[in-house]
Amino acid sequence: MVSLLRARSAGAAELLAGETHSFLAPARPWQGFLLGWLSGTIFYLGSCYWVYSVMHSYGNLSPAVAFLLLILFSLYIGLHHGVFGALVALAARQGKGFPRRALLLAPFLWVAVELLRAHLVSFPWLLLGTAQIDNLPLVRLASATGVYGVSFEIALVNSVFAASFLVHRRQRRPLLVATMAAAVALQATALLPAGPSSVEAYATLVQQNVPIKRQWTFTEYNTLLHELTELSRAPAPAADETIAPLIVWPESPAPFETDDRLFSETTAELARKRGSWLLAGAVALAPAVAGEPAQVYNSALLLSPQGTVSQRYDKVHLVPWGEYIPFAWAFGFAKALTHEVGAFTSSGSGRKPLEAGGHGYGVFICYEAVFPHEVRRFAQRGAEVFVNISDDGWFGESGAPWQHLNMARMRAVENHRWLLRSTNSGITAAVDPLGRVVAVVPRNQRLALEAPYGLNIDETVYTRYGDWFPCLCAIISLLGLLWRAQPDARLTRPQPV
Repeated sequence: MVSLLRARSAGAAELLAGETHSFLAPARPWQGFLLGWLSGTIFYLGSCYWVYSVMHSYGNLSPAVAFLLLILFSLYIGLHHGVFGALVALAARQGKGFPRRALLLAPFLWVAVELLRAHLVSFPWLLLGTAQIDNLPLVRLASATGVYGVSFEIALVNSVFAASFLVHRRQRRPLLVATMAAAVALQATALLPAGPSSVEAYATLVQQNVPIKRQWTFTEYNTLLHELTELSRAPAPAADETIAPLIVWPESPAPFETDDRLFSETTAELARKRGSWLLAGAVALAPAVAGEPAQVYNSALLLSPQGTVSQRYDKVHLVPWGEYIPFAWAFGFAKALTHEVGAFTSSGSGRKPLEAGGHGYGVFICYEAVFPHEVRRFAQRGAEVFVNISDDGWFGESGAPWQHLNMARMRAVENHRWLLRSTNSGITAAVDPLGRVVAVVPRNQRLALEAPYGLNIDETVYTRYGDWFPCLCAIISLLGLLWRAQPDARLTRPQPV
């Protein structure tokens, strides 16, 4: 009995001293799923709380229903975190003793799940790497790997940090030294030159600050067009004479439609009077053909300095439950919301840059800014500068406009392109190829920004090869989960012959 008590006391002392953590059993996959799901749900409740105000204020839903939809939305998107938790738990249980495999695979698994969100679920809102958009040394990695490489770095550092608490005390020092060395190396990259980006031209970005409402009188509509015309001054002459002057109107809740004569004549006269190219957000209508209903597009019109419509970009990736209703028979309550935003029946079919003065402008509308693989195609097909028009007024006074801006900034870094961002109520800004905001105007004001920018034709690794890195992470994750550790050979005592 005394021997047993001594053994137990020695074991307790050893645990308290932190010499072993073998008593920590890995979670079961279903436990990992539930923990990850809970964490993801809490994260989206805290970061996407603006869903409530959109549904309540513009969808005309009761507070209770709007709050319920926020909960359901967070539960649904949080499932991705649940998948990650289940996979980490599965990897931990496959090993023997300390779950080294789980920590080793965790960064790869995280990126693989983010790839799933972007391509399959189509909601890559707030990918982990976006949090480091202001970390210039680290964010440069995105030009090779996309935002996923930055996510990988964050997950890797956290895996090492977690390991330092789980391993034996004598093994902590090498881990901490390795982490400190990585941090020093990261800080050393900050010494790399990162001067101001070259500015070749200026564009006039109009922040319309148009209220969101259903009914417009002719007087209100006419006054609005007059004020926007007065605000749309010609930009400063470009350093490169081949770069034509450009005026940009954002995506707008005002009833700007291609078949509206007043809108068409006003914009044409503006382009001629200013001698500039004019890019304006509008609703494009294609007439009904052969009994088919008319097609409605969320579009950006490009008018030449002669006042003629030169080209048009139709939004490809519409917002579900905002610009159209998937499975409308089951989600009839969302009709009020789409009535406010616009029930679009058609989407564009390509991501070809618009050409103005011999240069390519990659134009994408609102929500499309959050998709790395889609924006990349503009640069791959010759876009020398990005133009993002958006109406972020739906978000209200929440953090969503800044979230949206940061994701758009990441697209500039990934493809090493200037970004001109014109929004209805803010945030209207010019972003350089390193993701830095070099010019911005206050929100919720009707004004114009003279935005500097340059033209780039180089291709980054990400522009050329796309999502090679997250695909590689997905392959490594799959191989790591399929590989099983071989059991130790059992030694038997030789038997006499």
